[in-house]
Amino acid sequence: MIYPTLKNLLEKVDSKYTLVVAVSKRARQIVDGQPKLTKTASNKPVTVAVNEIAEGKIGYERNYTKNIEQIGESNVPQ
Repeated sequence: MIYPTLKNLLEKVDSKYTLVVAVSKRARQIVDGQPKLTKTASNKPVTVAVNEIAEGKIGYERNYTKNIEQIGESNVPQ
């Protein structure tokens, strides 16, 4: 069985899309030299990021205001 399971990971976030973005951003941070927050046998950044999310070591925060402002600006006629 693969650990962590998708079911376990989805309990930590609100959607599969959020999971992909969170893992991607954290993996980039690890590649850029940020320290790992969990001990894992793998040195692959994506695997480390997935394990950090599964263990609750990292989370995410939605910024709805920024998204609304961007949407509003794109609908303004030029």
